[in-house]
Amino acid sequence: MNYWKLAIPAFIAGASFIAMPQEKAHTVLKASDLSGAEMYRTYCASCHGLDGKGAGPAAAALNRPVPDLTQIAKRNNGRFPDFRIMHIIDGYEIEAVHGTRDMPIWGDYFRSKQRDEAIIELREHNLTDYIRSMQQK
Repeated sequence: MNYWKLAIPAFIAGASFIAMPQEKAHTVLKASDLSGAEMYRTYCASCHGLDGKGAGPAAAALNRPVPDLTQIAKRNNGRFPDFRIMHIIDGYEIEAVHGTRDMPIWGDYFRSKQRDEAIIELREHNLTDYIRSMQQK
C-alpha cells in the first residue's frame, strides 16, 4: 500500500485547518463585571474603605496613608481628573509618592481577565465614574 497517497491529503487537510481563521470565543459577562460600585467594593474598599475616605480594613498594614478618594476633585480645584484617575486605575500612571505599583495588585484585572479592549475601557470608565460619584465638596 502506498502511504504517500494517504499522507499527502491528510497533511493538506491538517494544514488547511490550521490556516483557517479561528473564531473568537465569546465571553458572558455578569452585570457585576462592569459595575463601578461592585468593582470598587471588590478591589478598592479593603484599603480605601467603603466610604472612600482611606480607612479600609487593610489600610493600617500599609506603609503610607491611603488617600481619601472623596476629596480628589477638591484637591484639583473642583475638577475631577477623569483621565488621570483612569490611568492610576489601569497602572499607566505611576507616581513617586506611591512607591511601587503595589496599590492596584488587581490592575491586571483590567488587562488580563478580558482581552476585549472595549470591555477593559468600560470597566475603567465605570470605576472612575463611581469614584467621581463619591466626591464631597
